[in-house]
Amino acid sequence: MIAISRLYDDYDIAARAVADLERAGIPRDDISIVASNAEGWYDRDRTAPRVDRDHDGRDDRAEGAAAGAGIGATIGGVAGLLAGLGLLAIPGIGPVVAAGWLASTALGAAAVGTAGGLIGALTQSGVSERDANVYAEGVRRGGTLVTARVPDIDRARYEAILDRSAINITERSAMWERNGWNRFDPAAPNYTPDEIRRERELYRTRL
Repeated sequence: MIAISRLYDDYDIAARAVADLERAGIPRDDISIVASNAEGWYDRDRTAPRVDRDHDGRDDRAEGAAAGAGIGATIGGVAGLLAGLGLLAIPGIGPVVAAGWLASTALGAAAVGTAGGLIGALTQSGVSERDANVYAEGVRRGGTLVTARVPDIDRARYEAILDRSAINITERSAMWERNGWNRFDPAAPNYTPDEIRRERELYRTRL
């Protein structure tokens, strides 16, 4: 088995990648998702995700249903791994919504004082330290990380599934570096919702 990871700007896209992996035969126990909850999109009562991408105070799924758009359908009726989403906090990243083995490993690393709980969990699973720093920083800046343990012989097949709409982390980290970023800093302040929105707008303007 080998661990593969991809980072996404949008939770819904990441959730579809998780669902695609499950349909392709990867057991939910071998998949993990870690998404920033700095914007509070996930209900605090833990009953269901709340989607408010236009920030009007109303759940976009309700608005979409009225318009026949089906916004957020992926998480409107969650199944498999996504049904087990829970709220937690990761040092240096802040509040996240997560499910799966990687989140459990990250929390365990943080509990025993391992620096950068998410980075430790990723490197322990075989992700390079450089990539682990980028993934952790990506979640800190509002992204969603999907990691799966897959058979080495079928790695290319599952990477192709995850590659759909995933962030190019080489390009993304190069952009951060031009603005002074070097590596994930667990002591850095958490991103605020406004900072995350500005970050996402910056990505969109570079498309």
